[in-house]
Amino acid sequence: MSGICCLAAAINQLTKNLACEWAKDNIRTNCVAPWYIRTSLVEHLLEKKEFMEKVISRTPLERVGEPEEVSSMVAYLCLPAASYITGQIVSVDGGFTVNGFNR
Repeated sequence: MSGICCLAAAINQLTKNLACEWAKDNIRTNCVAPWYIRTSLVEHLLEKKEFMEKVISRTPLERVGEPEEVSSMVAYLCLPAASYITGQIVSVDGGFTVNGFNR
């Protein structure tokens, strides 16, 4: 698990560094960080009742996300309305990160 956390930390820091480096060229860099999203990649896990209950118990909105919820955030970040947003890690996680990762 620590390898995954190190990878996530590296991606988050890369997002921030590139945002600073590329801002002068008017290039914005953001990261979208989802929790469990109902996709074919995790469907086999979510079918297991015990696993699903564990995920839901750690998610304040008490459900997994839908692909459209992630793609909507990505689409928003591409709009002119988000032109002043750079270097951000946007969690699309139903509130999972509100309590930290130790819950």
